Amino acid sequence: MGRVASIKTAQVDGEEEVGAKASGSQTLLRGLDVIDALMEGSLPLAELSEKLDLTRSTTHRLASALVDRRLLSFRPREGYSLGPKLLELGHAASQQMHLPRVARPWLEQLSAQTDDTVHLGVLDGRHALYLDKVAGRRRINIGSRLGERHPIASTGLGKALILDKSEPEWIDFYAPEGAPYDSSARAVWLERMHGYAQKGYAFDLEENEDQIRCVAAPIRSVDGHIVAALSVSSAAQYMSDARMTELTKTVTDAANAISADLGWLPKP
Repeated sequence: MGRVASIKTAQVDGEEEVGAKASGSQTLLRGLDVIDALMEGSLPLAELSEKLDLTRSTTHRLASALVDRRLLSFRPREGYSLGPKLLELGHAASQQMHLPRVARPWLEQLSAQTDDTVHLGVLDGRHALYLDKVAGRRRINIGSRLGERHPIASTGLGKALILDKSEPEWIDFYAPEGAPYDSSARAVWLERMHGYAQKGYAFDLEENEDQIRCVAAPIRSVDGHIVAALSVSSAAQYMSDARMTELTKTVTDAANAISADLGWLPKP
């Protein structure tokens, strides 16, 4: 009988532990829901509880606990809002999310998927600064090195970095003030830029390096701004117009995956 009683006691204790874990997880998720509900601005208790579809007492209990941890703030006339601890957490997260480290697994996956060379770069003045490079499997020599700066107007990666900018800004990147340029060539370039901006990716059609073509896409930060870009580059013989079009989804998917790791969420 003693053994049976021990077994039953262990079963009860195990069930209670599982129940406690489930209850704790539910409370945690509800607390996170409270934070999410305040992303767009302050709310008084009544509106917050209605938005969460919880009773006022439950909402008040959850919010009060978050206020105690400085994850929320409370002002009598305004209600609850996001707290200063979230600023600290956001800063810490941004410091830990070193772009090349975050992007590297996706660059390697993209290179393996395409067999081609993949670059990561950021805007540096009027140039694209190359931060990382993953060589492809093909025996192709692509003249790029880490730390190099390449022209914005002639590289696919550079064009992807400025897709959100205005036409006057594009013109300035194409030919800085006082620099000579061919007006007809600039008109063709601007027409292409409008198309790239609409589609969300850019091409390099042997503009930067003879017989080298690439497909590039922008990488966005949590605020939606373009902070970097990646590109897939290969010899023209492997980059027909049809293949470049096929690669646009693969490349933009990789760029969007990195953006998501940086906190970006696309608008519905």
